[in-house]
Amino acid sequence: MFLSELCEKHQVDDAVFLVDGAPWLQAACHRHGPRFQHVTHGNRNVVERVFCMVKHQTNQFLNTFSYVEPKTAENWLQPFAFAWNQLI
Repeated sequence: MFLSELCEKHQVDDAVFLVDGAPWLQAACHRHGPRFQHVTHGNRNVVERVFCMVKHQTNQFLNTFSYVEPKTAENWLQPFAFAWNQLI
């Protein structure tokens, strides 16, 4: 479903998806039409590390703010996002 929606909503005609050896992922690429390349190491690992870090940080945020009111978490997150974006 994710790949289908991605192809519908975004211009991925020129994109080459880097996939691992998972047969279901390669089958989904064949079914929905995007070009893909089987890569075991390299850039795919870099992307996976970034997603792993984002997932870890999201879980940490959830654990820290799971017991507060949503407004409190938002009041903290807005200045944090501003400060983070200044670093980039």
